[in-house]
Amino acid sequence: MKRKTVLLLLVGLFLFLNETRSQSIKTDIIICAEGTNDVSSILDANSYTYRIIAKPLEAVKAAKKGGSVLFIADGYPEKRLSLPKEVEQLINKKKLRVFVEYPAPSSSLLAEKDSVKTQLERAIVTTSSIKGVDSLDLIGIHNAYVVKSTATNPLMIVAKVAGFDNAQYGIRDVQHNPFLYQHGRYLVATTRLSNVLTSRFGPLDHVRPVWEHIFSYLSPSVKWEFNNWPLHVAPMHAKKEALSSQDYQTAIKKGIDWFYNGRFFVHPSWESLFLERQGDGTDVAGPPLDHSLPVGNGSLGVLEGHLSRIQADGSQIYRYWMRADCNAEVAYALSVLGESSANHKEVAANLLDYIFKSSNLRAGNRNDPNAASYGLVGWSTTHPHVYYGDDNARVILGALGASARLNQSDWDKYIAEAIIANFRTSGKNGFRGERLEDANVLKAGLESIQQNDLVYPHPHFEAWMWACYLWLYDKTGHRPFLEQSKKAIAITMEKYPNWKWTNGIQQERARMILPLAWLVRVEDTPQHRQWLDLIAGTLLENMDESGAIREELGAASDGMFGATKSNADYGKHEAPLIAVNGDPVADMLYTTNFAFFALNEAAAATGDAKYKEAVDKIADFLVRIQVNSTQHQDLDGAWFRAFDYNRWEYWASNADAGWGAWGTLTGWTQSWIVSTLALQQQKQSLWDISKNSTIKTEAQKAIDAMLSSQEGQAKR
Repeated sequence: MKRKTVLLLLVGLFLFLNETRSQSIKTDIIICAEGTNDVSSILDANSYTYRIIAKPLEAVKAAKKGGSVLFIADGYPEKRLSLPKEVEQLINKKKLRVFVEYPAPSSSLLAEKDSVKTQLERAIVTTSSIKGVDSLDLIGIHNAYVVKSTATNPLMIVAKVAGFDNAQYGIRDVQHNPFLYQHGRYLVATTRLSNVLTSRFGPLDHVRPVWEHIFSYLSPSVKWEFNNWPLHVAPMHAKKEALSSQDYQTAIKKGIDWFYNGRFFVHPSWESLFLERQGDGTDVAGPPLDHSLPVGNGSLGVLEGHLSRIQADGSQIYRYWMRADCNAEVAYALSVLGESSANHKEVAANLLDYIFKSSNLRAGNRNDPNAASYGLVGWSTTHPHVYYGDDNARVILGALGASARLNQSDWDKYIAEAIIANFRTSGKNGFRGERLEDANVLKAGLESIQQNDLVYPHPHFEAWMWACYLWLYDKTGHRPFLEQSKKAIAITMEKYPNWKWTNGIQQERARMILPLAWLVRVEDTPQHRQWLDLIAGTLLENMDESGAIREELGAASDGMFGATKSNADYGKHEAPLIAVNGDPVADMLYTTNFAFFALNEAAAATGDAKYKEAVDKIADFLVRIQVNSTQHQDLDGAWFRAFDYNRWEYWASNADAGWGAWGTLTGWTQSWIVSTLALQQQKQSLWDISKNSTIKTEAQKAIDAMLSSQEGQAKR
């Protein structure tokens, strides 16, 4: 009986293998390489047969007359591919069709001695002969090494150009180098184009036709269609894939695990390495951390995240910078699992202690009760003297969220002082401006600052601090917090839609929703609800069916970092992810992340079903687009800044000088998404989980000390 069963299994296996062979598409393609590579992976995924032969001479000998050989640059980027003269002679004799990449200096291949390393440059199609792409279409090649060439009339070039997915200003004014060209029997790529998966070239609908074109040239009798593309970094779920309740829990867990897998918590054993790479904070880019390094416990802080700079091996450069807001936001995110992880709770507490007690972020004048800057929180450990109101607001909200989740009051004093410090360094209309610096605060003095008549309708910088005032008003009943917030909010709403905007007008709407929602909490009036409906409703007009919120540029005259104006301007400043309105991109750094959190607060404040529906759709979208990668553990579980929701791919204009399309942020992005997913799943809000805060005692002490003159008269 057992023999019969084994026999049947063997027969079944034979039939399966035979069927698999019969479904394979037979080709005479020969790949000259030392082993498997991205090209062979693509061919395998699409059931095309091929042979791999390691030696160039053996490869061309094995090719039939008129056949084809792909020569892979195995030594890339250190070693360029060189073809012996006898190989070139045999290629010509057998009339082979050949693909060569990253060639060594060669007059026969038009390859020069020099090469360049790209950063902002992209590959640009310069022909209409490649089916599936148009002239001026772009391919992101990231930090590639490109050989210089004297070839004329290339199929593609490399240059720094502006544009979302095509060179919107053309290529006449840019320096460029050939990227892909035909020369005699050769198709020549000036970089390792076969590294397309490893180096994460994209977008897919531009890359795939190029490779189909290459194979169609090599073997024109075969129909080449690469319908399967084994990405190394991909969204967790397909666009219309049904999600289970477990998928949300998995997203939250992976989102928290990412902080540890990325080694973002500084450990004493490599603190000196971090400090060296951080320097003075002006250039914080550095290679990724070795995955064997130990992970810290939060007592030395948390790094900022990844730069939007992808290396040839697919890894990403880190941002070695210590920011106050990221530390507080991560503390909040770590605390969402509650009792399930004592380790997360310990790290969260350590991060808050780091901000308020052990680092320089609350040291110096910020910790001197007699100084005008007392209570403010420094921007970063390299720039502790700089005070952004929006960064301080995220510190406050992260700290109060973590305190509520951890059920601890250890940081109430610092939270209250931070809110009041910002409150008393605002003008008489409730605005603080983009940023303050310690020397200027001390020089001007509180009375002068409080009497300035600044009006600055720029929610990105201003709005969340008003929400903090409203929260503390609810806990203390101190009416100046309410009145100052109402005044600033009313002025801002009167100015709408003529607001200042940073990287897009959508982010300004997203940032305005929170104070409007919390204003309804403390003073529920028809006008306050109308304001909330106006801003939230306008934001959601750009919501895709997938839950993505499309970016939008505002009036050019009001933009701080507007659309890239020229090819030369690309990559020089902070910038939007889109080139023109209508580009199908969602922004998880500036808009979707903050809108997700704020709309959840709006839903809880109003009970309005349309806000709850929007929150649920955004949650679905974010769970689906979370990064899934077995090759890069420091990316797995992250959210990148950009997502093209039509392509369902990580793609956008990478013009932003510091926080581009593929950037991650432990604070702004990761933390608000993780913490709000937890709130959404638990049917809670930050307002509700912090309603039992015992901050009133510490807040009253701070009000008495910081908002009263020596005579006891309230300053505000």
